[in-house]
Formats: sequence, C-alpha cells, structure tokens
Amino acid sequence: MDLDMNQTLQSIAKHYYNKELKDCDDREVYYILLDLTKNLLKDVPQIEGDKKLYYISAEFLIGKLLSNNLLNLGIYADVRKVLEDNGISLAHVEEYEPEPSLGNGGLGRLAACFLDSIATLELPGDGVGLNYHLGLFHQAFEDNKQKEYPDPWLSDNSWLGDTGKYYPVSFGDFDVNAHLYSIDVCGYTGKKNALKLFDLDTVNEEIVKKGIDFDKTDIKENLTLFLYPDDSDEKGRLLRVYQQYFLVSAGAQMIIEDMKEQGWPLEEISRHAVIQINDTHPSMVIPELIRLLMENGLTLDQAIEQTEKTCAYTNHTILAEALEKWPKAFLEKVAPQIMPIIEELDKRAALRSDNPKTAIIDENGLVHMANMDIHFSKSTNGVAKIHTDILKNTELHDFYELYPEKFNNKTNGITFRRWLQACNPQLTDWIISKIGDEFLKDADKLEALLPYAKDAKAQKEFAAIKQIKKEELADFLKNRQGVDLDTNSIFDIQVKRLHEYKRQQMNLLSAIHLYQEIKNGYKPEQKVTIIFGAKAAPAYILAKDIIHAILVFSQIVDNDPEVSKYMQVIMVENYDVTCAEKLIPAANISEQISLASKEASGTSNMKFMLNGAVTLGTDDGANVEIHDLVGDDNIFIFGVESEEVIESYAKGDYHPQDVLKADPKLNKIVDFLVGEEMMALGDPECLNRLYGDITTKDWFMALRDLDAYMAERKKAYAAYADQKRWNEMAIVNIAKAGYFSSDRTIAQYNDDIWKLR
Repeated sequence: MDLDMNQTLQSIAKHYYNKELKDCDDREVYYILLDLTKNLLKDVPQIEGDKKLYYISAEFLIGKLLSNNLLNLGIYADVRKVLEDNGISLAHVEEYEPEPSLGNGGLGRLAACFLDSIATLELPGDGVGLNYHLGLFHQAFEDNKQKEYPDPWLSDNSWLGDTGKYYPVSFGDFDVNAHLYSIDVCGYTGKKNALKLFDLDTVNEEIVKKGIDFDKTDIKENLTLFLYPDDSDEKGRLLRVYQQYFLVSAGAQMIIEDMKEQGWPLEEISRHAVIQINDTHPSMVIPELIRLLMENGLTLDQAIEQTEKTCAYTNHTILAEALEKWPKAFLEKVAPQIMPIIEELDKRAALRSDNPKTAIIDENGLVHMANMDIHFSKSTNGVAKIHTDILKNTELHDFYELYPEKFNNKTNGITFRRWLQACNPQLTDWIISKIGDEFLKDADKLEALLPYAKDAKAQKEFAAIKQIKKEELADFLKNRQGVDLDTNSIFDIQVKRLHEYKRQQMNLLSAIHLYQEIKNGYKPEQKVTIIFGAKAAPAYILAKDIIHAILVFSQIVDNDPEVSKYMQVIMVENYDVTCAEKLIPAANISEQISLASKEASGTSNMKFMLNGAVTLGTDDGANVEIHDLVGDDNIFIFGVESEEVIESYAKGDYHPQDVLKADPKLNKIVDFLVGEEMMALGDPECLNRLYGDITTKDWFMALRDLDAYMAERKKAYAAYADQKRWNEMAIVNIAKAGYFSSDRTIAQYNDDIWKLR
C-alpha cells in the first residue's frame, strides 16, 4: 500500500488531538489506527461472483481486529515501525481495543478463521450472525468460584458499520425489525467480504441487574443481549428459539434481497447462493427459506428442492445435548408460520425412510434440528477424520445409509496470519529467515523447516523465542491478575471451554497426584506450571464445581513452600482470544485430553502445534491427524481408543468404582478432593458434588484414563529435560502444521460443496 505511514499517522493525530504522534497516549493512538484502518477498508474491493456463500452461525469469535486488519492490508510492519520510532508499542496500543463479544469457544473461533480464509481465497462469502451486546459473559473469580458479569463491547466508534437496512421479523405474538450491521472482513490478498450481524433497536442493556440476570420474557428488550442465554428454565429455552428464528428469518430475507438485486431468478437460487449451516443453531433457515420462496411465487415442491440444493450442514458434535431438539409447542409459539412446513418436511422424510431415528418430529413432539438439516440440505460434513467416521459408522449411521453421497469430511483449520504472524511475530520472523515467507499464503511450505529440526543453532534460536513468549505471558498475567510465573518452568497449558468431556477434571486429578508425590519426597527435575483457561456455562453446575476445585487446589499449592518450588497451578480469569494470543505462543505442552470419540476436532491443538508446543493427548478429534503427521516420536498419546469407548457406552459397562477398586492409588488422589486441605478453603457442597460425580458416574471416563495420563505426562516432563530433543520435537510440529491451515479447509469446502468458482 503506497502510503507515507509516518505522515499519515501524524496527520490523523493532528486532526483529532492537535498533537504530534509521539505525544499521544496509547488510547489516542488506538483510535488513530482505528480511523486509518476503517478508511483504508472502505477502498478495499468487494469480492464478487455469480454465486455467493452465506456462512450462518450463532457465534463468531473474531477477537480483536486491529492487528489482523493491519496484516491483511499489508501495513502491519510499517505501522509498527512508525510507532516504535515515536516511542510507542503497538502491543500496548492493542490493549485498548475491546474484544467483540460475539462468540465463545471453538465453534465461534473456527467461524472467524473461516471468514478470513474465504476472503483470502477471494471467494464471495459473508458471515451471518447476531450482534450480541454483552457476549457470553465476563468471567470473574470470587471466593474461588466463577461469577458471571456482562461483557459489553459496543461503542460509538468501533469496527461495526450501520447498513441502515431493516428486515421485518414476525413472531407468533408480535413483530420486530431486524437492524443489519456489518463488519468488513479483509483477506490476506487485499479484498473483502463482510460479517453481517442482526440486532434489535429496542434491546435495553439496562434490564440486566445482578450479574447476568435479566427478564427473559421481554423479548423486545433482551433478544440480542447475550450469546447462549441461560437455558436452565423454560423462559431461557424459549428465548434461544426466539434468537434462532430472528437470525434465520432476517438472514433468509437478506439472501433473497441479494438474489433480486443481482437479477437472479429465485427458481434458480441454488445456482447463485449456498447457505452453510454451522451446527444446529441456525437450522430453522431451512423451513424459513422454503416459506419465503413460496411467498415469492415458488410452489412448495420448487421451494423444497431449491432449499435442499442451497443449504449445507456442518455437524460439530456427537453430544446429544448439543444436537438441538425443540418442542413443537415452542416453535408454534415463536414462529407458527414455519410449523406447517416442518410438518410437511417430516412427512416427506418419512417417505424417504420409516426409521424413527431419522424422523424430524419424534413421538414426543420434539423437532430434531440435525435430522431436518441432513434430510433437506445437500451436504453433511464432520470436522475431523475420526469425527466424520464416527458420524458415518455410529451416531448418524442410519442417515449415512440413506444418503451416503451427502456425507464428507472437512478437517478444521486455523488462519496462520492470526495465530502466528499476529500473536508470535518473533517466531514468524525466524521462520521467514529460514524458509522465506511463502508459507503465509501456502502453509504447506512450512515443510521446508524440517531440516532445521536437528540443527543445533536453529534449536537454540527457537528456544530463545519460546523464552521471550514465556516472559511476555508472565508480564501479561502479572498485569491481568497479579500472578507470578516462573518462566524457567515447563508451561503445561489446557485452554478451552469447560466441559466434562474435555476432562479438565482429569488434568486436576493428575496435578493432585504430582502434589502428593512431592509431599512424599519426590523432587522433580524441572518445575512445572500447569495453566487452565476456561469458562463454564452459567447453568452447568458440575463444570463450575471443577473450576472451584482447580482454584482451591491452586491456592493450596501456592501456600505450600515445599511444593510450590516444584509446581504451580493457575486458572486464567476470563479466558478469551486476547489471552489465547499470549498463552499459545508460550506453551511447551499442549493439553488435548478429551475422551476419545467426544471431541469433534479441536482447533487449539492446531494453534499450539503451529507455535511449537508438543501435544499431550488422546487419539481424538484432529489429534489423530496431528499424530499421523508428526509420528509417534513427536507427540505424547495415551488413553482408551474411540472404538472401545463407543463399545463401553453401548454396553453400559463402565463403572468408576471398578477402576478405584483395582487401583488403590487412584482412591488417594480422588479422596483429596474432599480432604482436609480442600475442605478448609473450599465449598463443601461443590467439592462433595464433584467427588460424588467422579466416583459414582464419571460419564467421560476420567478415572479410566487417569493412570495412563499420569504416566504419559511424566514421560513428557522427563523428555523436556533433554532440550536438544525437545526443541527438535517442537520444530517438527511447526513444520508439519501446514495441513491445518483454514485456507486448505475452505478450499476443500469450495471444491466439494460450495463450488463458488
């Protein structure tokens, strides 16, 4: 970009603040860069084509956008240099950017990476979502417990642009107008798409009272307040249905408007539009699009045929609670106009198969969203090879027999520009110095780094960069929550949504075992810092109990001078993308320990790998493909395999008491949860509930894998002592990470499903 960057920034500083750039504080510099970037984005050409993708999702975890936009506009290095010349740190400036509260976990982060890659590959495609005012929640730790507070991010001067467009949405008992906003999504090649977000002008943040409590019945005032509002009661579940119908109705109207503006006949909408349904939250787009096409003159048969050819579905989980099922009564209340269409689709599905497992409406009057998606879309994809195989062979086997041609795999990916160039410029520069910069556009080029894995000089250079990132993380956490890290320790990190299947509880039990060993005289060669980062859904009591136990245990370790020399346990408060960008580059060990068969893919495993962490995990999700790529010698794998897990669930033959009887050592570990030290600092109700669940239910088999996990973890810690070998493993992981570029994933989506060009 042909700009005199110093002159440009000085001019904006003079215009807004009547100062020279060097005299502006970090907050003022942030707004100077925001102004510059937004103006440059206006001139970026829109990606166009005769077929357009609409990636519709409940969440987009886009993170802070300044660095990403500077990178994709090609001015990141110039801006950073001008700021440095004026005594300003770009990293400090970025602290003033609020993180958009539009997503939560891997589903939303994946959607954000996909938008970046769709634009980078110059495919016409927009994200479609909701403009949440207060996000999921801001997590705070009080009395060693998670507390939830609103997470506001909207302001008068942000990345969000007002399109001025409105779309009428009719609910069963009232009407609203969906207000369309837009955020530019610039690709690495300098062309853009958009993230389209719908909101209600009547939403009122003032109705939020204590914590995140609010009146769930006043839909006009609460509709887009929170992502995934608490659904532990009927009002909360109804609110989710209102949100979902609002999204799909406004989105489908926008798509039809786009078709008309281009002069494309709706009878051929499938030739010009493709709707990717990201998990089951936007499933109602199918009956709503059918309804709107009929309003525009298509027959029922035409509307169904075109909708089935236009829509595609991504399955992100086999967990039953995440495959949404809504009572007919809910849909009749919220959107009665689509119920006759859903009933018609159910009848047509029954003609294709009389298997009750494939019915859209079951005998209890529940509408199965995933079933509707599979019947009436052109594609169903899983997000990692093992996940797709499980869908085909077990969880969705009846559908696979019915529609084998619809099923396909699209292993997830991440955008390297964000997760390497933006958050680890030191490592990026080092890689460029070895193999050039082509890997930023073609991630497979990272393979050229392999010869450096055994190079002693390269290993030392890599180790020095890892140390810098560990020190940056230490500074970040000291400023953020006042904790001190030993940067010479092993950084062993597990960061992801708090869920029993991800098994943070198993990580905790293993840490308790290490504590007990140290108390019994074991002196580890290397201190270890075990770091957790996770939010638990507000109504997910057991997940909150796990957080409580981790926080209590971390306090016990800190207060023990004998143990704290050898280990530290930390739970990062309010884990978000900003935290991830500090944690992931600093990690030595990447914890990916979900129960085999339960994690569809994971994407943090890819980000850690790319930044030179070594995986400690199960053969689950994309870990399987990481394992295949790096080989047995460059990963630490443990645990019961997915086939055996699936068989155990089918037989119902797993009982935690059997494991505890067979191995008395495990009893001592688990009993610690309700022992004197924990009870002295913790809430007995929370600790007893967690203990009771692990010892009598343990649905995700943490005890079954615990012994193998502890042994493999100890093996990883021992391997770290040989720094030459460890750094070789880390560099091999980086060199093999190219497969996990979201550019590759998106190219496959386009070749196999979207066919945009």
